[in-house]
Amino acid sequence: MTSETSETRRVLVAKPRGYCAGVDRAVQTVEKALELYGAPIYVRKQIVHNTHVVQTLEKRGAIFVDETEEVPEGAIVVFSAHGVAPAVHEQAARLSLKTIDATCPLVTKVHNEAKRFAANDYDILLIGHEGHEEVEGTAGEAPTHIQLVDGLGGVSGVQVRDPERVVWLSQTTLSVDETTETVSRLRERFPNLIDPPSDDICYATQNRQTAVKEIAREAQLVIVVGSTNSSNSKRLVEVAKDAGADASYLVDDASFVRDEWLDGVTTVGVTSGASVPEELVEGVLARLASRGFADVHEVESVPESVRFALPHELRRDLRATTS
Repeated sequence: MTSETSETRRVLVAKPRGYCAGVDRAVQTVEKALELYGAPIYVRKQIVHNTHVVQTLEKRGAIFVDETEEVPEGAIVVFSAHGVAPAVHEQAARLSLKTIDATCPLVTKVHNEAKRFAANDYDILLIGHEGHEEVEGTAGEAPTHIQLVDGLGGVSGVQVRDPERVVWLSQTTLSVDETTETVSRLRERFPNLIDPPSDDICYATQNRQTAVKEIAREAQLVIVVGSTNSSNSKRLVEVAKDAGADASYLVDDASFVRDEWLDGVTTVGVTSGASVPEELVEGVLARLASRGFADVHEVESVPESVRFALPHELRRDLRATTS
């Protein structure tokens, strides 16, 4: 039996990976706010679910808080990409806070759908993970009409007033396959269940799941770069395993990669969640290269070119400084 050589050890890097348009917009919002207004800038919750991004922004003068009342009266606060309930906006107004809403436009779309269906007195089944900030924000738009369905296990407990007036919406960062199965189970109970006008799972989540499936078919091991509180990153680990990888692990950065994972492995897949800066992926690739995995191939499955404008509050003030 011949020993492994560097030529037999390869890395397949998924494309697209990393920052989506909503995350890029949110991070830029905090960066531009710090440049424009100066530190400190307060941010409600983590601007995006990535430890390194949060730490980097903290060093520049961002202060992250869990609740709006922690922000001093009259200060500037940025709402995270995951969105907030109307009650949070109301509280900020009572505290005379200057707000900058960095909610991802795709999350805002789901909020608007929730408001519209609630206004028409539908029961809304929100597929998502209990306690996730995005779910809390969406549910806050119509609390008397929305009930959470946390995956397949939540289907049996759903109760509605009128089976003819039921619609489903979803958290934007879920597994596409699992959500499809959950909707299928719901439709068995409610045959006239209405679909949202357009897909709620965001383009970036779907694209990254498609990309990881492609590399997982050839890789014995898939490393997903992302933080443990990132829903879309955790879904990538699950999707990789379901697509054929023998093992898949979530790592915050290169320091989390363990040597024993690489024993007997000739092909490693690498991808990253939608809130992960590319430098963290590069660190993992350097770590793999030091173990002989220097033959790197990028595998592009879906072209991606979406961009979102900065929040209007910030654009207005940026224009005022240049006029």
